[in-house]
Amino acid sequence: MLTNEQIIEKVSNALVEAGSTFREDKKSAYRRAIEAETNPQAKWVMETILDNADAAENNKSPLCDDSGIPHIILEIGENTAITGGILDAVKEGISQGLRKLPGRPMGIMGGDCERIDQSGGLNPDSAGVEPAPFLIRRCKEDTIRLHIMMFGGGPAIRGKTYRIFHKHNVDTVLNEIVEWAKEAVAQLGCTPCTLGVGVGRSHFEAASMMIEALADGTYDEQSDMERYMTAEVNKSNVGALGLHGDTSVLATFMKVGPQRASGVRVVCLRPCCCFEPRISTIELV
Repeated sequence: MLTNEQIIEKVSNALVEAGSTFREDKKSAYRRAIEAETNPQAKWVMETILDNADAAENNKSPLCDDSGIPHIILEIGENTAITGGILDAVKEGISQGLRKLPGRPMGIMGGDCERIDQSGGLNPDSAGVEPAPFLIRRCKEDTIRLHIMMFGGGPAIRGKTYRIFHKHNVDTVLNEIVEWAKEAVAQLGCTPCTLGVGVGRSHFEAASMMIEALADGTYDEQSDMERYMTAEVNKSNVGALGLHGDTSVLATFMKVGPQRASGVRVVCLRPCCCFEPRISTIELV
Protein backbone atom coordinates (compact mmCIF):
# COMPACT_ATOMS: atom_id res chain seq x y z
CA MET A 1 0.00 0.00 0.00
CA LEU A 2 1.21 3.49 -0.81
CA THR A 3 1.70 6.05 1.93
CA ASN A 4 -0.81 8.89 2.17
CA GLU A 5 1.79 11.28 0.74
CA GLN A 6 2.32 8.97 -2.25
CA ILE A 7 -1.43 8.66 -2.77
CA ILE A 8 -1.81 12.44 -2.75
CA GLU A 9 0.88 12.86 -5.40
CA LYS A 10 -0.42 10.02 -7.57
CA VAL A 11 -4.03 11.26 -7.44
CA SER A 12 -2.90 14.83 -8.15
CA ASN A 13 -1.03 13.72 -11.27
CA ALA A 14 -3.94 11.53 -12.34
CA LEU A 15 -6.37 14.45 -12.17
CA VAL A 16 -4.07 16.51 -14.39
CA GLU A 17 -3.91 13.60 -16.83
CA ALA A 18 -7.70 13.24 -16.85
CA GLY A 19 -8.16 16.94 -17.57
CA SER A 20 -5.48 17.22 -20.24
CA THR A 21 -5.21 13.94 -22.14
CA PHE A 22 -7.10 11.90 -24.73
CA ARG A 23 -6.71 8.15 -24.37
CA GLU A 24 -5.30 6.34 -27.40
CA ASP A 25 -8.60 4.64 -28.29
CA LYS A 26 -10.28 8.06 -28.42
CA LYS A 27 -7.55 9.47 -30.67
CA SER A 28 -8.04 6.49 -32.98
CA ALA A 29 -11.81 7.07 -33.01
CA TYR A 30 -11.26 10.67 -34.07
CA ARG A 31 -8.84 9.61 -36.81
CA ARG A 32 -11.39 7.12 -38.17
CA ALA A 33 -14.10 9.81 -38.09
CA ILE A 34 -11.84 12.31 -39.86
CA GLU A 35 -10.99 9.78 -42.56
CA ALA A 36 -14.67 9.01 -43.18
CA GLU A 37 -16.01 12.60 -42.94
CA THR A 38 -17.37 14.07 -46.20
CA ASN A 39 -18.02 17.60 -44.89
CA PRO A 40 -14.75 19.58 -45.14
CA GLN A 41 -15.76 22.00 -42.36
CA ALA A 42 -16.61 19.17 -39.99
CA LYS A 43 -13.37 17.40 -40.92
CA TRP A 44 -11.39 20.56 -40.08
CA VAL A 45 -13.16 20.85 -36.69
CA MET A 46 -12.21 17.29 -35.72
CA GLU A 47 -8.62 17.77 -36.90
CA THR A 48 -8.47 20.92 -34.75
CA ILE A 49 -9.87 19.04 -31.74
CA LEU A 50 -7.06 16.48 -32.12
CA ASP A 51 -4.45 19.23 -32.47
CA ASN A 52 -5.86 20.85 -29.30
CA ALA A 53 -5.66 17.52 -27.48
CA ASP A 54 -2.02 17.07 -28.47
CA ALA A 55 -1.17 20.59 -27.25
CA ALA A 56 -3.03 20.05 -23.96
CA GLU A 57 -1.25 16.74 -23.36
CA ASN A 58 2.17 18.21 -24.12
CA ASN A 59 1.58 21.25 -21.89
CA LYS A 60 -0.38 19.40 -19.15
CA SER A 61 -3.06 22.06 -19.58
CA PRO A 62 -6.87 21.76 -19.61
CA LEU A 63 -8.50 20.34 -22.74
CA CYS A 64 -11.30 22.87 -22.31
CA ASP A 65 -11.98 26.11 -20.44
CA ASP A 66 -14.70 24.20 -18.59
CA SER A 67 -12.15 22.03 -16.81
CA GLY A 68 -14.87 19.99 -15.11
CA ILE A 69 -16.10 18.57 -11.81
CA PRO A 70 -14.16 15.51 -10.51
CA HIS A 71 -16.22 12.30 -10.43
CA ILE A 72 -14.53 9.32 -8.77
CA ILE A 73 -14.99 5.55 -8.92
CA LEU A 74 -13.04 3.46 -6.40
CA GLU A 75 -12.61 -0.26 -7.12
CA ILE A 76 -11.68 -2.48 -4.16
CA GLY A 77 -10.30 -6.01 -4.37
CA GLU A 78 -11.23 -8.90 -2.08
CA ASN A 79 -8.18 -8.61 0.17
CA THR A 80 -7.83 -4.83 0.16
CA ALA A 81 -9.50 -2.17 2.27
CA ILE A 82 -10.22 1.55 2.21
CA THR A 83 -9.67 3.60 5.36
CA GLY A 84 -10.82 7.09 6.20
CA GLY A 85 -7.20 8.19 5.90
CA ILE A 86 -7.03 6.90 2.32
CA LEU A 87 -10.21 8.77 1.40
CA ASP A 88 -8.77 11.95 2.93
CA ALA A 89 -5.57 11.47 0.90
CA VAL A 90 -7.58 10.98 -2.30
CA LYS A 91 -9.54 14.17 -1.64
CA GLU A 92 -6.33 16.10 -0.93
CA GLY A 93 -4.83 14.72 -4.14
CA ILE A 94 -7.87 15.98 -6.03
CA SER A 95 -7.47 19.44 -4.49
CA GLN A 96 -3.78 19.61 -5.39
CA GLY A 97 -4.50 18.34 -8.90
CA LEU A 98 -7.16 21.01 -9.46
CA ARG A 99 -4.62 23.66 -8.51
CA LYS A 100 -1.93 22.09 -10.68
CA LEU A 101 -4.06 21.65 -13.83
CA PRO A 102 -5.37 24.34 -13.09
CA GLY A 103 -9.10 23.84 -12.85
CA ARG A 104 -11.38 26.76 -13.54
CA PRO A 105 -12.46 28.37 -10.24
CA MET A 106 -16.20 27.74 -10.20
CA GLY A 107 -16.98 26.64 -6.67
CA ILE A 108 -19.78 28.70 -5.11
CA MET A 109 -19.28 29.87 -1.52
CA GLY A 110 -21.91 30.26 1.20
CA GLY A 111 -24.74 28.25 2.70
CA ASP A 112 -27.44 26.29 0.93
CA CYS A 113 -29.42 29.31 -0.26
CA GLU A 114 -26.30 31.21 -1.33
CA ARG A 115 -24.99 28.24 -3.31
CA ILE A 116 -28.33 27.83 -5.07
CA ASP A 117 -28.78 31.48 -6.05
CA GLN A 118 -25.00 32.05 -6.45
CA SER A 119 -25.05 35.08 -4.14
CA GLY A 120 -22.13 33.72 -2.07
CA GLY A 121 -19.64 34.50 -4.83
CA LEU A 122 -17.01 32.36 -6.53
CA ASN A 123 -14.25 30.66 -4.57
CA PRO A 124 -11.04 31.93 -6.23
CA ASP A 125 -9.26 28.67 -5.33
CA SER A 126 -9.40 26.03 -8.08
CA ALA A 127 -9.63 23.43 -5.31
CA GLY A 128 -12.92 25.02 -4.23
CA VAL A 129 -14.55 22.74 -6.83
CA GLU A 130 -15.63 19.86 -4.59
CA PRO A 131 -15.65 16.37 -6.16
CA ALA A 132 -18.99 14.61 -6.54
CA PRO A 133 -19.79 11.78 -4.08
CA PHE A 134 -17.57 8.76 -4.71
CA LEU A 135 -18.84 5.52 -6.24
CA ILE A 136 -17.33 2.31 -4.78
CA ARG A 137 -17.44 -1.12 -6.40
CA ARG A 138 -15.66 -4.46 -6.21
CA CYS A 139 -12.97 -5.63 -8.60
CA LYS A 140 -11.51 -9.11 -9.13
CA GLU A 141 -7.87 -8.12 -8.68
CA ASP A 142 -6.32 -7.54 -5.24
CA THR A 143 -5.91 -3.83 -5.75
CA ILE A 144 -7.45 -0.45 -5.11
CA ARG A 145 -8.15 1.15 -8.47
CA LEU A 146 -9.28 4.74 -8.89
CA HIS A 147 -10.96 6.30 -11.94
CA ILE A 148 -11.09 10.09 -12.18
CA MET A 149 -13.50 11.67 -14.66
CA MET A 150 -13.90 15.41 -15.21
CA PHE A 151 -17.53 16.31 -16.04
CA GLY A 152 -18.30 19.61 -17.76
CA GLY A 153 -21.48 21.64 -17.47
CA GLY A 154 -22.80 21.49 -21.05
CA PRO A 155 -23.45 17.73 -21.05
CA ALA A 156 -25.08 17.94 -17.62
CA ILE A 157 -27.47 20.63 -18.91
CA ARG A 158 -28.37 18.56 -21.98
CA GLY A 159 -28.52 15.20 -20.17
CA LYS A 160 -31.68 13.45 -19.01
CA THR A 161 -32.68 10.93 -16.33
CA TYR A 162 -36.22 9.71 -16.68
CA ARG A 163 -38.43 6.65 -17.01
CA ILE A 164 -39.23 4.80 -20.23
CA PHE A 165 -42.20 2.45 -20.63
CA HIS A 166 -40.48 -0.56 -22.15
CA LYS A 167 -43.61 -2.38 -23.49
CA HIS A 168 -41.65 -5.65 -23.23
CA ASN A 169 -39.49 -4.59 -26.17
CA VAL A 170 -35.81 -3.62 -26.11
CA ASP A 171 -36.23 -1.62 -29.32
CA THR A 172 -38.83 0.59 -27.63
CA VAL A 173 -36.27 1.59 -24.99
CA LEU A 174 -33.39 2.03 -27.45
CA ASN A 175 -35.44 4.15 -29.84
CA GLU A 176 -36.63 6.47 -27.07
CA ILE A 177 -33.00 6.90 -25.93
CA VAL A 178 -32.12 7.72 -29.54
CA GLU A 179 -34.81 10.41 -29.64
CA TRP A 180 -33.50 11.90 -26.38
CA ALA A 181 -29.97 11.81 -27.78
CA LYS A 182 -30.89 13.46 -31.09
CA GLU A 183 -32.37 16.41 -29.23
CA ALA A 184 -29.47 16.62 -26.77
CA VAL A 185 -26.75 16.35 -29.43
CA ALA A 186 -28.41 19.03 -31.58
CA GLN A 187 -28.44 21.40 -28.59
CA LEU A 188 -25.01 20.52 -27.18
CA GLY A 189 -22.82 22.49 -29.57
CA CYS A 190 -19.54 20.79 -28.60
CA THR A 191 -19.84 17.82 -30.96
CA PRO A 192 -18.96 15.11 -31.93
CA CYS A 193 -19.95 13.63 -28.61
CA THR A 194 -19.84 10.31 -26.79
CA LEU A 195 -23.13 9.07 -25.38
CA GLY A 196 -23.11 7.71 -21.82
CA VAL A 197 -26.19 5.61 -21.06
CA GLY A 198 -27.20 3.88 -17.82
CA VAL A 199 -30.32 1.76 -17.25
CA GLY A 200 -31.37 1.01 -13.67
CA ARG A 201 -34.24 0.69 -11.20
CA SER A 202 -33.98 4.19 -9.75
CA HIS A 203 -32.57 7.57 -10.72
CA PHE A 204 -29.52 6.97 -8.53
CA GLU A 205 -28.85 3.55 -10.03
CA ALA A 206 -29.34 4.73 -13.61
CA ALA A 207 -26.92 7.64 -13.07
CA SER A 208 -24.42 5.28 -11.42
CA MET A 209 -24.67 2.89 -14.37
CA MET A 210 -24.03 5.80 -16.75
CA ILE A 211 -20.90 6.83 -14.85
CA GLU A 212 -19.64 3.24 -14.79
CA ALA A 213 -20.31 2.94 -18.52
CA LEU A 214 -18.07 5.93 -19.19
CA ALA A 215 -15.34 4.48 -16.98
CA ASP A 216 -15.47 1.02 -18.58
CA GLY A 217 -16.25 1.91 -22.19
CA THR A 218 -13.79 1.74 -25.06
CA TYR A 219 -14.01 3.22 -28.54
CA ASP A 220 -12.43 0.06 -29.96
CA GLU A 221 -15.27 -2.26 -28.95
CA GLN A 222 -19.02 -1.62 -29.03
CA SER A 223 -22.01 -3.86 -28.35
CA ASP A 224 -24.79 -4.23 -30.92
CA MET A 225 -27.04 -1.92 -28.89
CA GLU A 226 -24.29 0.70 -28.58
CA ARG A 227 -23.54 0.59 -32.31
CA TYR A 228 -27.24 0.88 -33.11
CA MET A 229 -27.72 4.03 -31.02
CA THR A 230 -24.56 5.64 -32.42
CA ALA A 231 -25.62 4.95 -36.02
CA GLU A 232 -29.18 6.20 -35.49
CA VAL A 233 -28.10 9.48 -33.89
CA ASN A 234 -25.51 10.02 -36.62
CA LYS A 235 -28.36 10.01 -39.15
CA SER A 236 -29.43 13.35 -37.64
CA ASN A 237 -26.54 15.02 -39.51
CA VAL A 238 -25.69 17.43 -36.67
CA GLY A 239 -21.97 16.96 -37.28
CA ALA A 240 -18.96 18.50 -35.55
CA LEU A 241 -19.84 21.82 -33.86
CA GLY A 242 -23.27 21.56 -35.47
CA LEU A 243 -21.82 22.20 -38.94
CA HIS A 244 -23.49 19.05 -40.30
CA GLY A 245 -21.57 15.97 -41.27
CA ASP A 246 -21.31 12.22 -40.89
CA THR A 247 -20.14 12.07 -37.26
CA SER A 248 -22.32 13.58 -34.57
CA VAL A 249 -21.51 10.75 -32.13
CA LEU A 250 -18.16 8.93 -31.92
CA ALA A 251 -19.47 6.05 -29.79
CA THR A 252 -22.04 5.04 -27.19
CA PHE A 253 -21.08 3.55 -23.81
CA MET A 254 -24.01 1.78 -22.16
CA LYS A 255 -24.37 -0.20 -18.92
CA VAL A 256 -27.53 -2.03 -17.87
CA GLY A 257 -27.98 -2.76 -14.18
CA PRO A 258 -30.45 -5.07 -12.40
CA GLN A 259 -34.07 -4.52 -13.39
CA ARG A 260 -37.34 -4.89 -11.48
CA ALA A 261 -40.55 -6.49 -12.70
CA SER A 262 -42.40 -3.32 -13.72
CA GLY A 263 -43.51 -1.50 -16.81
CA VAL A 264 -40.75 1.13 -16.71
CA ARG A 265 -37.00 1.34 -17.00
CA VAL A 266 -35.17 4.35 -15.55
CA VAL A 267 -32.58 5.65 -18.01
CA CYS A 268 -29.80 8.20 -17.58
CA LEU A 269 -28.33 9.79 -20.72
CA ARG A 270 -25.25 12.03 -20.77
CA PRO A 271 -24.25 13.47 -24.16
CA CYS A 272 -20.55 13.91 -23.39
CA CYS A 273 -18.93 16.79 -25.28
CA CYS A 274 -16.14 16.43 -27.84
CA PHE A 275 -13.52 16.34 -25.03
CA GLU A 276 -15.30 13.86 -22.75
CA PRO A 277 -15.04 11.42 -21.19
CA ARG A 278 -11.94 13.03 -19.67
CA ILE A 279 -10.63 10.14 -17.63
CA SER A 280 -7.55 8.65 -16.01
CA THR A 281 -7.09 5.43 -14.04
CA ILE A 282 -4.49 4.59 -11.37
CA GLU A 283 -3.89 1.94 -8.73
CA LEU A 284 -3.26 2.88 -5.11
CA VAL A 285 -1.20 -0.17 -4.10
